[in-house]
Amino acid sequence: MDLISESSVLGLLLNKPAVQKLKNIIFLYFVVKVAAASFKKIKLYGLQGAVSLYIGSITQSIIKLARKTVPGADAAVQKEVAKSVASIHKGMCLEIPDCPKFPTLPKSGLETKQIIKLLDQHANFGEVDWKDGKVSGAVYHGGNELSSLINSAYGKFTVSNPLHPEVFPGVRKMESEIVSMVLAMYNGSEKTGHCGSMTSGGSESIMMSMKAHRDWAFDVKGITEPEIVVPVSVHAAFDKGAQYFGIKIIHIPVDPKTGKVVIEKVARAINGNTIMLAGSTPSFPHGAIDDIPALAELALKHNIGLHVDSCLGGFLVPFMEDAGYKLPFHTDFRVKGVTAISCDTHKYGFAPKGSSVVMYNSTSLRKYQYFVQPNWPGGVYGSPTMAGSRPGALSAGCWASLVYFGWNGYVESTRTIIKTARAIKSGIQGIPELEVVGDPLLSVVAFSAKAPMKTYAVADLLSKKHYHLNVLQFPPSIHIACTMLTPQLVDTLIKDLRDIVELLKRDPEAGNGEVAAIYGTAASVPDRTIIGDVVCGFLDGLTKSV
Repeated sequence: MDLISESSVLGLLLNKPAVQKLKNIIFLYFVVKVAAASFKKIKLYGLQGAVSLYIGSITQSIIKLARKTVPGADAAVQKEVAKSVASIHKGMCLEIPDCPKFPTLPKSGLETKQIIKLLDQHANFGEVDWKDGKVSGAVYHGGNELSSLINSAYGKFTVSNPLHPEVFPGVRKMESEIVSMVLAMYNGSEKTGHCGSMTSGGSESIMMSMKAHRDWAFDVKGITEPEIVVPVSVHAAFDKGAQYFGIKIIHIPVDPKTGKVVIEKVARAINGNTIMLAGSTPSFPHGAIDDIPALAELALKHNIGLHVDSCLGGFLVPFMEDAGYKLPFHTDFRVKGVTAISCDTHKYGFAPKGSSVVMYNSTSLRKYQYFVQPNWPGGVYGSPTMAGSRPGALSAGCWASLVYFGWNGYVESTRTIIKTARAIKSGIQGIPELEVVGDPLLSVVAFSAKAPMKTYAVADLLSKKHYHLNVLQFPPSIHIACTMLTPQLVDTLIKDLRDIVELLKRDPEAGNGEVAAIYGTAASVPDRTIIGDVVCGFLDGLTKSV
């Protein structure tokens, strides 16, 4: 029987009509698949947008093929990449004068006095003085008194590890109170079923939410090819999480005038594999607040999650009304359909770097965030987030910051920061050659130059005046994230922008420096893998010791 079966199969394979029919079926399958994918792109991005995406994809494929097949092409590209990386390393891998290097352990340990002297050398090294307020975001300074308090907290909890709550019960208590305090800020509480966890920062908070929604969707809905639908302006941590956790990410355009995600296009992108939507309060690039209630309606309609990324605005949004500034709608757990929120304590909460909170609308969702291994020979193992061991000192510093400021303290800091941002926004609007991007309501103010003036030329001249603002792309723009250090800078920044504009009007080539060269070149390079290679080179430089 086996021989007969094999012969029959062989005969079928050699039968030309049958083979041709099989080929036609396979061809038709791929035609339908490509047509469905094309229709989906047209539905999401419109005909022009879909064509643009396909042209970009084809261009990238041709370049990739050329680099592999044309003799010397890839070598030439890598040579140019190496030049760029070498230039980056030259600027970042700097030697401290009269300071010894330690590429290997010293033969004998140094004395405490020597080490303190070396620490001072490292602490005072560098040209950037962040205290003058010319740095966008990055340094969220809550004052010298708070810094001393945090240092004291560090000292008392240096050896503590939240992985062992039985050994360090005080750290467990502080962490639980941090989560509870932040939940209350977002109109959630343990009594109403809301919950959360501490993480190492906004990226981990976002990724933990992605993992939780992915595993929930698999367990409850049987989704094996998960997708999330997010604004193109959402933080890159969503892309990072998608790569880490095998989730397909669909980016939705934002309205060019408001900077908010286009709700109609979000609705079109939702399908049977969608596990979660996301919105920002505010978005990092332009400071726009997405329409959270509208996104929540979609999430409820399709029984999927909605993550509100409030990492940046976490300690501003809850205090806006008391500070005298009203937002157009709620963005917290008062909005039915919001399933998770990320809030960074280490930004406008002024806690030490490396602390954040991810919140959920139920413990049944949070459990999918956890990692549990009951069969490990080393014992039953469980951890709430990515990390195993964690520094309890960070949690102590965070707790100290929150109870130091209190509600009223954060209302005052919010009032100061928003007033500053509004003043900068108004000042930029008073310069005809510049325009504010969208309608920023919180701490971030983004702006660009009107043609024919070039935005990156403005950015270049700002850098020459020792500003360290964020340079953005797609479209070219610049933003400043205001902090408690920024108020002293408002008048100076607006005056400097006016002077820069006047200079560029007289001499359009004046801004053709390093910033303009880097971002102008990056924008014109069709092969984005080249930019990726340069970024990898930059990352290599972070651990280059010699």
